[in-house]
Amino acid sequence: MGRHYLWTGLANCWDAAGRPVDCAGSGQDAEFRPGCPWPEPRFKTQGELVLDLATGLTWTRNANPLNFPATWSEALEIVRLMNAESAHGHADWRMPNRRELRSLVSHAARKPALPADHPFQSVFLGWYWTCTTSAMAPAYAWYVHMEGGRMFYGRKDQYCLLWPVRGDSPVLPATGQMACYDDLGLEVACTGSLQDGELRAGVAWPSPRYTLLDGAVRDVLTGLVWTRSADIAGKYLTWQAALDLAANISARDGLPWRLPSINELESLVDASSHSPALPDGHPFQHVPEACWSSTTSFFEPDWAYCLYLHKGAVGVGYKPNPEFAVWLVRDE
Repeated sequence: MGRHYLWTGLANCWDAAGRPVDCAGSGQDAEFRPGCPWPEPRFKTQGELVLDLATGLTWTRNANPLNFPATWSEALEIVRLMNAESAHGHADWRMPNRRELRSLVSHAARKPALPADHPFQSVFLGWYWTCTTSAMAPAYAWYVHMEGGRMFYGRKDQYCLLWPVRGDSPVLPATGQMACYDDLGLEVACTGSLQDGELRAGVAWPSPRYTLLDGAVRDVLTGLVWTRSADIAGKYLTWQAALDLAANISARDGLPWRLPSINELESLVDASSHSPALPDGHPFQHVPEACWSSTTSFFEPDWAYCLYLHKGAVGVGYKPNPEFAVWLVRDE
């Protein structure tokens, strides 16, 4: 089973029309439930703070501690002020990076997309900032929508919510971002910026990160094995056709290939790169603009999550449409 990424939380399956189906033999996320399992209970409330036992990170219990939205730079400045004042008894607060904020998302929930046992208060059903700049558009930063769990990037002068975090995670990898940028997208010195490029929070990537196998690539960070071609069909397929192709190739090769969960796909992203958003020197071939995941959208079960590989964004696609490519994965 893969490491350094979480289970999505999804325990049910739906067909392309959004109707519930038996998970056995479906090839869907909930049949395999890949990733690090969540502890039970997952969260431990510590006064005004909450420890996430799945990641080791500590969050403010109030998911909207400012009671108002802020621009990206304002949010970073507010975190700096929290540290100066040792808010909640700590002086190491930060704005979460994209992997840290996504780690809170449960793909088995909506409004908010958080685990059922979460103890958080005042969760806003909208966009929350991360400290990770978009490599494709450095005047933009990544944010996560807590209504359904999508992740895109928005202009840094927009107004979004801040949810502070602290601590070190032995589970979540670093995003790969190494540089820092101002609101105009100009590169700036990282020292004192509190941006992802300065903090680089998370597990460091091994070097080399990838090893070549026969027609496949092993990711040393996660332990997952991927088809070397990121577009094995050579064309975009519907979601069900993608699942069927995975089953056919698995039977042909005698290997447990499957369509990856959205968390497995996102684990490949290097937040310092774009077009594609993969680490420099990666060995993959035929990288498409976007790939299907096996993770159904709980918000709308006739949709499924996808990864936009040029940007690094997490979105959704309509299952009956031939919208995305197929990239397969298996455990080592």
